Amino acid sequence: MAKKGQTFNSYSEEFKHNAVIKYVNGSKSYKVLAEELGIRNCSQLKVWVKKWKDGVPFDERSGVSNPLKGRPRTNFKSVEEERDYLKAQVEFLKKQYPNLLKEEETSPEE
Repeated sequence: MAKKGQTFNSYSEEFKHNAVIKYVNGSKSYKVLAEELGIRNCSQLKVWVKKWKDGVPFDERSGVSNPLKGRPRTNFKSVEEERDYLKAQVEFLKKQYPNLLKEEETSPEE
């Protein structure tokens, strides 16, 4: 999990590829090579090497849409149409959760 004030490093595809090639062709450990190249953590280099060996692109997210976007909003032609839609939602919820109505009806009025 990200910590407050934490900065993230982004590396180019060329940098990642060169780092992997240096590891594969060299005799240095992940940790030593990561320190030389200025990579924050050696596990990042391990991930790149594994992806390279598996033939997977380094950045798999490039073609994926935003996962936080959600479903598109419903567009209404009129205020009345939106009102009817919202009323239908309320009725549906009343049927799904009848206990909430009972608690509301039995609560003491002031």
